[in-house]
Amino acid sequence: MRRNLVATGLAIDLALFAASGASCKRGAPAGDLAATPNANPNPEAEAFTPSEIKGDGQAMGTHLAFAAFTTASIGAGGVKALFDAATVEIVRLEKLMTTWDPTSEVSRINSAAGVRPVPVGVETFAVIKEALRASTLSDGAFDITFQTLHGLWKFDEDLDAHPPTPAQVASHLRYLGYQHVKLDPVMGTVFLDESHVRIGLGGIAKGYAVDAASKVLRDGGLRSFYVQAGGDLFANGTKPDGSPWVAGVRDPRGAPDEYFADVGLVDQAFSTAGDYERSYIVSGRRYHHIIDPHTGYPATASRSVTIWAPTALLADEIDDGVFILGPEKGLALVVSLEDVGAVIVDSHNHVWISKRLQGRLHEIRPPTDGL
Repeated sequence: MRRNLVATGLAIDLALFAASGASCKRGAPAGDLAATPNANPNPEAEAFTPSEIKGDGQAMGTHLAFAAFTTASIGAGGVKALFDAATVEIVRLEKLMTTWDPTSEVSRINSAAGVRPVPVGVETFAVIKEALRASTLSDGAFDITFQTLHGLWKFDEDLDAHPPTPAQVASHLRYLGYQHVKLDPVMGTVFLDESHVRIGLGGIAKGYAVDAASKVLRDGGLRSFYVQAGGDLFANGTKPDGSPWVAGVRDPRGAPDEYFADVGLVDQAFSTAGDYERSYIVSGRRYHHIIDPHTGYPATASRSVTIWAPTALLADEIDDGVFILGPEKGLALVVSLEDVGAVIVDSHNHVWISKRLQGRLHEIRPPTDGL
C-alpha cells in the first residue's frame, strides 16, 4: 500500500509520515498540551507558530535527510544553519572511519595489519570497541572483519552480478573473525593480528554519525527534529502538536515507497537492514550485501530487519546481526537488550514482532511475497 509520506531521500528504508495526527502510545495528544493552564503567559510566545523545515545532503555513501520545527528563538535560517553544521559533523566522522580514503584512521589500521598497532582518536576507538561488543552479543553474526572479503562480492558502484566461486570465498573466509581485532585502551591503539585481515565500519558508523548529528541539533536549541542517513534514523521529541514522528517499515518486496507497517518515534532510533537495496538475482537466487561472516555468503534467514532502540548507534549495530541470526535467535538477542524492539520479515515472508513493539507497531497489510 502506498502511504502519504514525507520524501526523505533516494533508496532509503525509512520515511516519515506527513500526517501530524498519527497516533502512538508514546506521544501525548495535542489536546493534553493545550489543556495545561497558563502554560505560556507570554502573549508574543503564544502567537508563535512553528514551521517545519527540511534539508538534505550526501555523506557516508548515502542520502542525508533532516526535518525540524522552528522555535520562538530559532527561525528557518537558523534551522538550516544547524542542518549544515550537522552535515559537517557527519562528513568529519566519515573521514575518520571510511575505507574509501587511504588516509582515514580505519584505512591506516588496515594498512598496518599484522605489522603494528595503530593509534586512533577516541571516536574511532569507541566505535570499534562497540562493534566488538556487538560481535560478542551476536555470537559473531555482526563482525567488522567482513571487510576481509572485500573484492569478492561487488554490490556498490562496482556492482557485478557474478558471485565468487566457493574456492574464492573459502580462501578469504579463513582470515575472517573479530577476535583478530586487538584494542589497547591505555595506548589508544588498534591492531589486526593477521596480515590478511581488514575491518570496515559500514555496519555501525552511520548510526554513530546520526547520534552525533542529533547532538549538534539539540545543542543548537532544536527539540523537535529527525536526522536520517540512509536506513538509520533518530527522531527527537514530538511534533509541536504533541504527536510523535512516525516511521514506515518498508515492504522488502514492494516498491521503494511502499510500507507494510509503521511505528511512532519519540526520542528513539529506527534502523533497517534489508536484502533489497544492493542486490542481484542469479539463477533464481537473490545475492545481497549483508554477508554472514560464518559462511562468507549473503545471509538467507531474513528479508528485512527493523530495529527500534534508544540510540541510532545501538540500532545500527544490532540490525545486521539480527538479520543474519534470523527470527528466533535474533529476537532472543533483541529481548536481552534494554528498550530495544524489532520487526523481522523472514525468508518465508512471515512477520515477527518483538514484545516491546507489540501494541506499538501498526501493521497496514502483509508484506509482498516474491524472490
